[in-house]
Amino acid sequence: MIKRILVAIMIALPMIGFAQAKFAVVNSQAIFVDHPDTKAAQEQLQAAAQKFQDEFKKLSDEFDKKYAAFQELPEDTPKSIRDRQMGEIQNMNNSIQQFRLNADEDLQKQQEQLLAPIQQKIADAVQAVGKEGNYTFIFEAQMPNYVGADVTDVTSLVRSKLGIK
Repeated sequence: MIKRILVAIMIALPMIGFAQAKFAVVNSQAIFVDHPDTKAAQEQLQAAAQKFQDEFKKLSDEFDKKYAAFQELPEDTPKSIRDRQMGEIQNMNNSIQQFRLNADEDLQKQQEQLLAPIQQKIADAVQAVGKEGNYTFIFEAQMPNYVGADVTDVTSLVRSKLGIK
């Protein structure tokens, strides 16, 4: 008999705790887009991308000139000269491909370095709002298929915590 009562209490306790839980949603993507630091970070990334694009154009132009000169070689050009120039063209092509890979990696690292602090500020603000509002869970607003009436949207609270209008 006591075992049955204990089992009933064990089953009922989590349900009581679940009924008192507070849930909220936040649209962190909208906050991220509107964050003032995001625009500055995007401008820095665009400037870096433009520098890489300008350098890539220079390399491509050099390659095109070298290849055009190779194609204009007379038929009686010695094989050793043709082979040397073809080797230079292949090396230039490899260098261009490597430059492109390095540029992509560099831009990716810069993006991570510039955007990570913004994402951390948003995460900290969400946590602060969660603690202040005594929420059990705060979910990303984009994910749920259904949001009940007892779920609070705390996006505006997080915005105000970050000083975003």
